[in-house]
Amino acid sequence: MKKNNYGQVFQIFFSVIILTLFMDSCVSYKNIPYFKDVPDSLSTNTTIQTFTEPLIQYDDILSISINTLDLQSNPALNMPTPVNASTGGSVSSALGSSTSGLSSLLLIPASSTYRVDKSGEIEIALIGKFSVGSLTTSQAKDLIQKKLSQYYKMPTVDVRFINFRITVLGEVLKPGTFAIANEKVTILDALGLSGDLTIFGRRDNIMLIRDSAEKKQMVRLNLNSKNLIASPYYYLKQNDVLYVEPTKAKIANLDAVQNRYIAVASSVLSILIILATRLR
Repeated sequence: MKKNNYGQVFQIFFSVIILTLFMDSCVSYKNIPYFKDVPDSLSTNTTIQTFTEPLIQYDDILSISINTLDLQSNPALNMPTPVNASTGGSVSSALGSSTSGLSSLLLIPASSTYRVDKSGEIEIALIGKFSVGSLTTSQAKDLIQKKLSQYYKMPTVDVRFINFRITVLGEVLKPGTFAIANEKVTILDALGLSGDLTIFGRRDNIMLIRDSAEKKQMVRLNLNSKNLIASPYYYLKQNDVLYVEPTKAKIANLDAVQNRYIAVASSVLSILIILATRLR
């Protein structure tokens, strides 16, 4: 009889544990997929938001490469005032030691970097000081080429951002700040860099925080809708921050973990009491 009693006790014990774990792991599938309004069996078209190039702002760090037919002049044209002259550090320290993706900066010579000053100006050898603030990199390239054409025949110029950074926080696999070599970055690109949302991230209410004209914009975006692609915020700008809120299931899950331990502890205590009673 005692063996049968012990078997019943342990059966009850393990049933309680399995039930507790099952309740803890329940997450609704309907909250997981992106673009839920796109039918599974049909192709659908939607208008994509037109990409607009980001504008150069003060404190941006630009990589400017200049080449002319006069090979002897090229080294002198690619020697600006070092970035660390005003920051006391290298390009990587100017961006911050916590920035991810800095390995891409190794492809850009340090001698071809320029920091845009508070007036929106940079200074290049021979050309002198001039304003690039509120211009796109394409417009800055054309401006530099025009100025160089006074001294050189058919100069070629390439202008890129070095400090194009996106920050992703909250319920993603790898939150952090990412330095990106490409200006054309979408919300989906940023989430891909961060390892995508966890199953506890809210797909329907992602917050975008953006610096705009000396003020902060805070916008809510919905990954469940195909209309996201047509949103004016689909393409990100430098220094944008994405925050993914946790779902209520995440909060409930945290509470469930605590309740699970309490339930298991109570079950163990109950079994010990039963065993102690029956072994008398």
